[in-house]
Amino acid sequence: MINRRRFLQATGFAGATLLWSGAPSWAATTGTTLDVAATATGTGYRRLAAGPGWPLVVRPDLAPPDPARRDRRTPLACFVQFTDMHMVDTQSPARFEYTHPLLGAGAFRAHETLAQHTSAALVRKVNTIRTGPFTGRPIDFMMTTGDNTDNHEQVELDWFLTVLNGGRITANTGDPARYEGVQNSGVKAYWNPAGPGDDYQDKGFPRLPHLLDAAIRPFDSPGLRIPWYCTFGNHDDSVVGSLPDGIPFLDALYTGDRKVMGFAQAESARIARAMTDPAHAADAATVLASNAGLVRTVTPDARRKPFSTAEFVRAHLDPRNTGPGPVGHGFTDDNADGIDVFYTFRIAPGVTGISLDTTTMAGFADGSIGLHQYLWLEKTLRRNSSRYYDVFGVQHRQSVTDELFILFSHHTSWTMGNVLPDRRRPLDPRLAGDALVSLLKRFPNVVAWVNGHTHENRIVPHGAGDRAFWEINTAAHVDHPQHARIIELADNGDGTLSLFTTLVEPDAPYATDYDDTSAAGLASLAREFALNDPHANAGAVGALTDRNTELLVAGRSPVR
Repeated sequence: MINRRRFLQATGFAGATLLWSGAPSWAATTGTTLDVAATATGTGYRRLAAGPGWPLVVRPDLAPPDPARRDRRTPLACFVQFTDMHMVDTQSPARFEYTHPLLGAGAFRAHETLAQHTSAALVRKVNTIRTGPFTGRPIDFMMTTGDNTDNHEQVELDWFLTVLNGGRITANTGDPARYEGVQNSGVKAYWNPAGPGDDYQDKGFPRLPHLLDAAIRPFDSPGLRIPWYCTFGNHDDSVVGSLPDGIPFLDALYTGDRKVMGFAQAESARIARAMTDPAHAADAATVLASNAGLVRTVTPDARRKPFSTAEFVRAHLDPRNTGPGPVGHGFTDDNADGIDVFYTFRIAPGVTGISLDTTTMAGFADGSIGLHQYLWLEKTLRRNSSRYYDVFGVQHRQSVTDELFILFSHHTSWTMGNVLPDRRRPLDPRLAGDALVSLLKRFPNVVAWVNGHTHENRIVPHGAGDRAFWEINTAAHVDHPQHARIIELADNGDGTLSLFTTLVEPDAPYATDYDDTSAAGLASLAREFALNDPHANAGAVGALTDRNTELLVAGRSPVR
């Protein structure tokens, strides 16, 4: 049977893996990277073309695969993960693009004026895929795992909700008739698509005089046809995802008329240091208030006002934003004060989702989990486990139910080292990622932890035997390679479960003419620009073992 299904044996990654030489004949590959995937052509500045699909990699790190499991398999759940869409107001005065030579893509992206177009293209693609490719189960929902906005501005939140729920978007702020950001500043450090030359054009970026006008033109998102849920990210609660709110001068910068295009190298370095070192956080306000640097007067816009965590939650609860549902998109009235923005929800019979908040209002990119939330999570898992679980090495048994759990957060286990106090609960100790991993390994009914933040595809096993789970990290949609992921959960009927993790790309051509200003054309160009951005992470696509996989995990079977 293995020969008929064309399995190849591969070694060198956590032991042996099983690699299909092509997509399995029984899988519904259309619309996914199992069928076709982007490939770069040429040297220097590259364009994209359709390439061969990526294979299915069976990962037996945590449990051996029974060759007959497909004949016994029962689908349990199927959902889509979006992450790191970064709806960005590129013209906001409260951005620090001039730090990009020091901090990389998070500060300035050549393609960032088209971020809303790329996310709408992702929505269009998901709407064409009705079932999971391996189980045939209809897609139950979509979960977005944070950094839904780029700079927690009200207008970015409106764009985010409109992209997912459907409607008309004008990705423009300030002057309604023209773009007023760094990309028509004439500063050589940015790509100025209409300009005569800059550092980016020197690297092969094209000159496109019409691009910025097209980027701020209204376009429509169809909205998702499936329910969607939301998890909070660090860019949803702090200044450019790095600086804490409340620093004098910074909050007022959002709605002002003064946008800095560049500083001398020393001042740029001070702001970059403020965004990465808590001891120097106040330096950003000091430098910005100095009236130094190259400053442009822009049109003020009240819609740039930063939203609070509570306002973010209440916007989801607003009936005008229900879209395909559910009401609140996971958030409830219990979250409306913005203090505790974590919750549980029913994925399918026998399967519960848990959305965590791993951000801290102290600022800075990485996260952690507060003790209050940690204890809530422990209680939730304990209440729904009929198996043995460990407490300080002593086994206990709780006979209630045997629910399976899939967790969602923005941060990964290896990006949860920021234990600065959160002012929402200032006396609450903060715990790092290793503490959360240790907690999850105590409960055999935890099968997966799905997250974002790193802007790369990576899948990591934790634990062993029936005290094990998979951490599934997916690349950002704002950056190369612009992926979302379909995740399917199936019971193999032999004491193991399978998680299938299939990547999908946006609904946009791999390449188009540079004068194509349709919504799909702009999304296509954004993908090309993202590939060629000097700060692009070529390794973000991950190894084959991080892309289209079957992840086996032992010792669970839900009560249905």
